[in-house]
Amino acid sequence: MFGMGFVEILLIAVIAIIALGPEKLPSAMVDIAKFFKKMKRGIDEAKSTLDHELKISELKEEANRYKAQISDAKSTMSLNSLDNLIDDDTAEKTEVKVQKKEKVKREKVSFNKEASKSEDA
Repeated sequence: MFGMGFVEILLIAVIAIIALGPEKLPSAMVDIAKFFKKMKRGIDEAKSTLDHELKISELKEEANRYKAQISDAKSTMSLNSLDNLIDDDTAEKTEVKVQKKEKVKREKVSFNKEASKSEDA
């Protein structure tokens, strides 16, 4: 306890008995125990508060990093996304036109086949 051995504690107890006397010693021991209990509770509260504050500061730092990443993504996305949207839109329109042309060609071929069959009959 506090880096003291049994002999040192016994010496302090003997001096306390002599200084306080046998009448006041029990109440003094209770007061000392209460003091150590309050001190321990205060230290534990200080540790928990410090840990809580450190966690809050870490969370704030992490939130700031995420915020910076999001703002970077927004700025990058705003420039690239407009180009991509325009490219996608023109690609879709071109694809639709090609599909319509192919459909018209197929319909012409099938119409020509049906017309030639009806002429043969």
